[in-house]
Amino acid sequence: MSANNFLEKLLDGAEVEWVPLGDISEIYGGLTGKSKADFQDGNAKYVSYKNIFSNIEVDTAILELVRVGDNERQHKVQYGDVLFTGSSEIADEAGMSSAVTRVLEEPVYLNSFSFGLRFHDGITLKPEFAKYLFRTHYMRTAIANSASGVTRFNVSKARFKNILIPIPCPENPARSLDIQAAIVRILDSFTELTAELTAELTARAQQYDYYRDQLLNIEEKEWKPLGEVATIGTGSRNTNEAKESGRYPFYVRSQTPKAIDEYEFDETAIITAGDGVGVGKVFHYVTGKYALHQRAYRIVVTSELINSRFLFHFIRCHFPKYLAMTSVHASVTSLRKPMFEKYPVPILPLAEQARIVSILDKFDTLTHSLSEGLPREIELRQQQYEHYRDLLLQFPRHNAQGTIGKAQGTMPNEQ
Repeated sequence: MSANNFLEKLLDGAEVEWVPLGDISEIYGGLTGKSKADFQDGNAKYVSYKNIFSNIEVDTAILELVRVGDNERQHKVQYGDVLFTGSSEIADEAGMSSAVTRVLEEPVYLNSFSFGLRFHDGITLKPEFAKYLFRTHYMRTAIANSASGVTRFNVSKARFKNILIPIPCPENPARSLDIQAAIVRILDSFTELTAELTAELTARAQQYDYYRDQLLNIEEKEWKPLGEVATIGTGSRNTNEAKESGRYPFYVRSQTPKAIDEYEFDETAIITAGDGVGVGKVFHYVTGKYALHQRAYRIVVTSELINSRFLFHFIRCHFPKYLAMTSVHASVTSLRKPMFEKYPVPILPLAEQARIVSILDKFDTLTHSLSEGLPREIELRQQQYEHYRDLLLQFPRHNAQGTIGKAQGTMPNEQ
């Protein structure tokens, strides 16, 4: 059944009323008058900015603490509220939402940089339905358009109140709730699958870390400085040379490579950040043509005693520990070539290196690969969920020319 037909069958002729948020709800602010000290010794719980931004429904297991006096007049969060982040450095990320889908047994407050939406009595809108509705593409677009700014974008409450939201079958609350519940059941099945895959990925990542540490806990007598078995150098490119879509990968100092139209190197190399947040943490294994930032390092094996892929796994596992154990570099923010050249690496029989590589590569593909393995499966399931969420919540609108905004697409088979 197509999503369009599913919605039509679900509504079965019922009207969908689009109403401004300002007509059916009140907006309240977060904590006021708080100092840094109030968040160091708290006696009350509050919902953080990150909690709202990262979750479509508030995660009550990770509420944070703030000190609130007995006589303070602060707004309390309630079941059914929808919470929003007030601002962001990116317009498209302003006003991210999170619904309160659990009854709170104790007072819970709201972060200072956020605001809450509370629907009027008699407005039939399930919070489980709202958590999906406010994250749809068309609602996110409307909310982002209500924000303005230059270096930071703040949601305008006046414009926010004019945003229209759909209420199915408002004249019959019981039927409206049934319609919402049917949509929620379908979308919950998508999010539950993603949650199961994410839990599986976490377990496999922990298993990977355990076996990696066991396999690379090497007590060989023969060790050599990295500078004796590999050449170490930097690139020459600047970040502003990156393209939206280039022919070659461009490794900078962060986790995700960029793109560029010209390459500098054609080789097998281990790439790591030379400074910034990725120091000693971000490592890439590259084979072929690529470009490199001027403050990123390339490590190219030159000795027949070392398997490049083995060295990649060993460095990724042990180099952060090497930096932490070396007191002079305990708070290192940048790396210099001598640090790499002196780094000791074990010399194992090549057959043993190959055995370790074979095991760790399988784990690595399962837990880290963005083209296959669990991360790719999670990405696909997330895309599928977002696609059907937007279709199922794209309710028809009526104007003088007839119905507009119908959903298109095919529903997955239902059991």
